[in-house]
Amino acid sequence: MELTYEQRLEALCKTKMQQTREKQEVLLVMDQDDHGRILPSPEFREITEYMGPSGEMVRDAKLNNFKPKSNHPSGGFFGAKACGENFNLFLKAHPVYINPMSSLAGGYMAYFMGYRNPSWPPELASNLEDEQRKYGVYPGIGATQHFCQDMTIGFKLGWGGLLRKIRRYRKLNPEKSDFYDGLEQVVLGVQDWIRRHVEVAREMAKKEKNPTLRRNLEEIAEINEWLISKPPRTFREACQWTVWYQMIARMYNGSGSMGQIDVWLKPYYERESAAGTLTDEEAIFHLACLLLNDTQYYQLGGPDGEGKDTTNKVSFLVLEAVHRLKAPANIGIRVFDGLNPELLRRGVEIMFEDKTGFPKFLGDKGLVEGFVKNGYSVQLARQRVYSGCHWFAIPGREYTLNDCVKINFTKVFEVAFWDMMNDSEIKPSVDELWSRFKKHLHRAVEVTKEGLDFHMKNMHKVFPELVLDLLCYGTIEKGLDASNGGVEYYNLCIDGSGLATVADSFAAVEQRVEKEGLLTWQQLAEHLKNDFKDAENVRLMLSSVPRYGRGGTRADQWAIRIVQAFTKFVKEKPTPAGFNVIPGLFSWASMISMGQTVGATPNGRHAHAPISHGASPDPGFLRGGSAPTAMAVAVVSVQCGYGNAAPLQLDMDLGLARGEEGLAKVEALIKGHFELGGTMINMNVIDKKQILKAHQDPSKYPNLIVRVTGFSAYFASLSKNLRQLVVDRILEEET
Repeated sequence: MELTYEQRLEALCKTKMQQTREKQEVLLVMDQDDHGRILPSPEFREITEYMGPSGEMVRDAKLNNFKPKSNHPSGGFFGAKACGENFNLFLKAHPVYINPMSSLAGGYMAYFMGYRNPSWPPELASNLEDEQRKYGVYPGIGATQHFCQDMTIGFKLGWGGLLRKIRRYRKLNPEKSDFYDGLEQVVLGVQDWIRRHVEVAREMAKKEKNPTLRRNLEEIAEINEWLISKPPRTFREACQWTVWYQMIARMYNGSGSMGQIDVWLKPYYERESAAGTLTDEEAIFHLACLLLNDTQYYQLGGPDGEGKDTTNKVSFLVLEAVHRLKAPANIGIRVFDGLNPELLRRGVEIMFEDKTGFPKFLGDKGLVEGFVKNGYSVQLARQRVYSGCHWFAIPGREYTLNDCVKINFTKVFEVAFWDMMNDSEIKPSVDELWSRFKKHLHRAVEVTKEGLDFHMKNMHKVFPELVLDLLCYGTIEKGLDASNGGVEYYNLCIDGSGLATVADSFAAVEQRVEKEGLLTWQQLAEHLKNDFKDAENVRLMLSSVPRYGRGGTRADQWAIRIVQAFTKFVKEKPTPAGFNVIPGLFSWASMISMGQTVGATPNGRHAHAPISHGASPDPGFLRGGSAPTAMAVAVVSVQCGYGNAAPLQLDMDLGLARGEEGLAKVEALIKGHFELGGTMINMNVIDKKQILKAHQDPSKYPNLIVRVTGFSAYFASLSKNLRQLVVDRILEEET
């Protein structure tokens, strides 16, 4: 019996859900992107347990047939050669996975990063840890990936071409032999891994009785035998090459950045479509198989360097593949004046039809105009593409560390508050508190910049970016890792977190203590120290002050003031070593762990509770009004303005976009936010009753997908604490 693409995709989605349930049962918690990872079979896995950032126990499943070789007294392995050799051994130990229903071979089962123990050489110690802890800094020291390779390099050269390139430049830079050894070991490991899949596919084909699947397995073997050393020739081969690359990138160091999929697949589609050798149905199926393999980050549409829209038929095919899968995906539509309006409309339709939290929407105007302020041309700014949770990078040419480096504003506020209250020589006041907040925020930024220099000085010696290095401009040519001068541009990121918590706290003390005199500073200090014990009335009084996001409030003004000070401190000078730094606002899922280090705050937040999320107002900030519109205006007002994002998180009721009028209103909200300077919108479409029921028993709603922050995931995969944050946010927002 011949199988249709629809039947095969249905079978693949069923397998995906079975694998997801197994991960939920074995790993317990997955507070991250719904990675396409497949668990190793029980006889090949070793389970380890550790406490996750949400405060709940999580597990990892390692391959028990891989043991890394150490080159250091600590038992760890460091440097390009050791990392490359160990990754080669890791790939040799990694099982083969082929689903005969899929047009693409491969599936990954473990993370190479999990074997890095210790992950940093003890002798390379930083002297910044005390101050980093004091200010709640996530320093980014040792952070990996979070920039973007250029896939077209791989499409042009293939694995064989990359190997020849490495060997050619090794001769020109003999003193960089360790780096080239590492790169070569990665490529050789991938080639061997692909070769083993070819052998297994042929054996499977001999045993397969279904004609569709037998033919598919034979084609998989033929395609991948070609791809061992040669570049892709067809649309399907380009998708298969992408699968191999995204799997090794994810396994090596967690990378999920991909870039403009509709741009680099366009030539293959147009050539084959014109020749009549590729139908749209087949192309959609290959794309669906690619997207099922892993939840990498892809951009659709947007301007090219000259401002012309890059939207093409592949853009719509990718959206259709996402629509048919109804599984977590990280697709972003780049919205600008010249965008094909049909792409935006189809994206909004799919978001409401599927209720999966994607696609997300990216604001070109704010991103481009902001990046230009760093001294770059408009043409270069347009080349920065969506590559991660809330961030962008120039493919193959820019090293960023986006989303890795954060300052906890609430921790800085706490330090400033107690610094003031413990100073017996001054009279507490809002002005004094603001002065001290600025002083400590300035020092927090300085400490963070010093940490960035420490990372840049040492990272290439510890764990170089070997997989991403393969597809960058300059890394192989110079024999230098991307973290060590291998690429052209360096724009390091510092994100601020907890904005609403601090803005509302300033507004509360200004109103209740200084203006109304309902509390003295000493009384407030005691209540904070005791976490409002036996003082719920005081906590409610503080939390009822008009909050950030409502519009025209003192808290709104404080939020703007905080962001302006933060932006000024970040941009006033580069790091001591001369690296440009760009500010942004985001906290990913770290609002839980950041909150755990901070006591009670004057906005009525309890001690150790989560801080506010990114640039968004706190849930419940507005009653009886249009929260989406108010949030859109508020988040625009606190953009840092230098090309890194401060995302707007919206949770919208399913009934909002009913009919043409409803869809038009949502489109208008998206366009309006971006026209005013917004940079990104993460949007959930939800059914409140369903969310509540799912929170009580997630297992009854295995297919429920939510956009948590910059990423989307199965609700049942999240920790209870993170699910609670999503629930609180959704239930509090008046939509």
